[in-house]
Amino acid sequence: MAPQTGSTGRETRPVSAFQQLFTWEEIKMHNGRGQGQEQWLVIDRKVYDVSEFSKRHPGGRRVISHYAGQDATDVFIALHNDKSLVQRYLKSLLIGELAPDEPSCESNKDKALLEDFRELRCSVEKMGLLRPNYTFFFLILLHFLILEVASWLVVWHFGISFVPFVVGMVLFATAQIQIGWFQHDLGHRSVFRKTKWNQLLQIVVINFLKGFPTIWWNHLHNQHHAKPNCYRKDPDLNIHPLPFSFGKTLSVELGKKKKKLMPYNYQHMYFILLTPLTYIPFLQLSVFSFAIKKKNWLDLLLTVTFYIRISLMYIPLMGFKTFVMFFWLSRCLESVWFSWVTQMNHIPMHIDYDKNEDWLSTQLHATCNVNQSLFNDWFTGHLNFQIEHHLFPTMPRHNYCKVAPLVKAICDKHGIEYKSKTLLTAFSDILHTLKDSGEHWLEAYLHG
Repeated sequence: MAPQTGSTGRETRPVSAFQQLFTWEEIKMHNGRGQGQEQWLVIDRKVYDVSEFSKRHPGGRRVISHYAGQDATDVFIALHNDKSLVQRYLKSLLIGELAPDEPSCESNKDKALLEDFRELRCSVEKMGLLRPNYTFFFLILLHFLILEVASWLVVWHFGISFVPFVVGMVLFATAQIQIGWFQHDLGHRSVFRKTKWNQLLQIVVINFLKGFPTIWWNHLHNQHHAKPNCYRKDPDLNIHPLPFSFGKTLSVELGKKKKKLMPYNYQHMYFILLTPLTYIPFLQLSVFSFAIKKKNWLDLLLTVTFYIRISLMYIPLMGFKTFVMFFWLSRCLESVWFSWVTQMNHIPMHIDYDKNEDWLSTQLHATCNVNQSLFNDWFTGHLNFQIEHHLFPTMPRHNYCKVAPLVKAICDKHGIEYKSKTLLTAFSDILHTLKDSGEHWLEAYLHG
C-alpha cells in the first residue's frame, strides 16, 4: 500500500485504508484556531476528529473543544461513566493513531506521573469507590425535603412575625443549598449507576426543586472540571475582569493594558458585599437567557414550575409582597453560602491560561481541600474534598475520604503540594488572594 500524506504534508504510514499515523506536532496544529478550524484530540493513542461532533456533543460544544490539539485520555475517562455508550460515538470520529515512535503523551508531561495516576484510577475502580451507596443518597434527599417542609410549617403555624419569618427563610435557604449540592451529585452521574437515572432525577431536582435549567448547569460545569482555573476555558472565571481580577498573571496583564474597570486594589473589600449581589441577578437572569438562546423550551418550562410551586406554597400564607422579600432574602443568604464555599477551593489557587498539564497537576494546581469534619462535609456538600472530587468527578461523595490517602501518597511521591486547611482559613484566603491580585494589578497599572 502506498504511503499517504497527512494534512501537514508529511508522509504517514497507513494503519488501514482509512487511518493514518500522526505526530504530536500535527495534532497540536488542529486545535480549532488554525486554518479550517479543525479540532483533533487523542484518547489512548487514537486520534479523533471532533470538529463537527463538538457541535452536538451531549456535554456541550466548548468542553470538548478545550482539548482540541491535546491528549484527552484522562479527562475522557474521568467524565464518562458509561464507556460502552461513548464508544459508539467515537468509532465514526476515528481518523488514525499516534505513530509508533511517538510517546503516549505530550513532551511537557511527566510520563511516570501519568502512569502512576492511571494505576491509581484502576485501583479506585477495583476497590468499588465509584459505586454509589443508595442509602446515603436517600438520606440526603430526605433531609433537604424535611428542611423545605419545615420552612413552610414554621410560617404556616407561627405566622409571619419577625422570628418565624427569619427561621422559615433560613430553613428555606438551607434546603435550597442542600438541594444544590444534591443536584451537583446527579449532574456528575454519581447517585445511580445508570446514567439515564441520574439525568432524569437531575431534571426533577434542578428544575422543579431548584429553579435552574439542566442544560445551563451541565454546559458550564463540565467546562469547569475539564480546565479548572484556566482563563477563557473555565467559565467560573468569566467574572474576570468585571468585577474582579484573578491571579497574578491576569492581573498584571490587565494592569499593563491600563484597564481599570473596577478599583481592583480594593476588591478584597467589596467581594463580601458584591459577590452575593452579583450571583443573584447573574444566575437568575442568565439561566433564562441561556435556555431561550438554546431554544430549550422544555427546560425553560420545567424551570418555571419551580416558581409556580413556591408561589402556591407561600403567597397564600404571607401575601405577595412579603413573599417577594422572603424569597429574595433566602436567595441572598444562599448566594453568600454558595459563593464562599465554591470559591474557597479555587480563588486562592493558581489561575492562568491553559498550560496543557497532565490531569493530576491540572487539578492539584487549581484546587485545595478543607479539613474533614461532619459539619464541613454537610455545610459544603463534601466539596471540602475538592481535590478528590476534581480528580474523580463521577465518584460518589461518600467515598472521597477513602480515596484521599491514596491521592496524598501519589502527591508526596511526585512532589506535588496537597493543600488542606481549616474552613475559616479557606474563607480568609479568598480575601488575602484577592488583595494580592489587586496589588499586582495596581503595580502594573502604575508602573508597568
